Amino acid sequence: MNLVYLGVLLAGIACMALLDARFHLVFGASGRRVRAIVVLAAGLAFFLAWDVAGIGLGIFHRAENAVSTGILLAPELPLEELVFLGFLCYLTLVLYTGALRLIAAREVRP
Repeated sequence: MNLVYLGVLLAGIACMALLDARFHLVFGASGRRVRAIVVLAAGLAFFLAWDVAGIGLGIFHRAENAVSTGILLAPELPLEELVFLGFLCYLTLVLYTGALRLIAAREVRP
């Protein structure tokens, strides 16, 4: 069992959490935490349903490799996929709110 890929994903999530906390982007912003959780959960549910549908249709397959844990949540659905989908959704939220902040700052300055 190898934890390289899972470790890299978790490190990426930790780095985004630090950016989020520093600049109050997603969860760091007071009053937006519940909304952020709902959006993150909805995105995760959507992409997880997409993966399950792809697995059911025989489109997605898991390949053995040297960097994954080998832990399966369902047939053809590794643990790393769930963590990656969470990473992807969180990254999107951080990028979106960061972009909004940059655009607002540009509009204030002439």
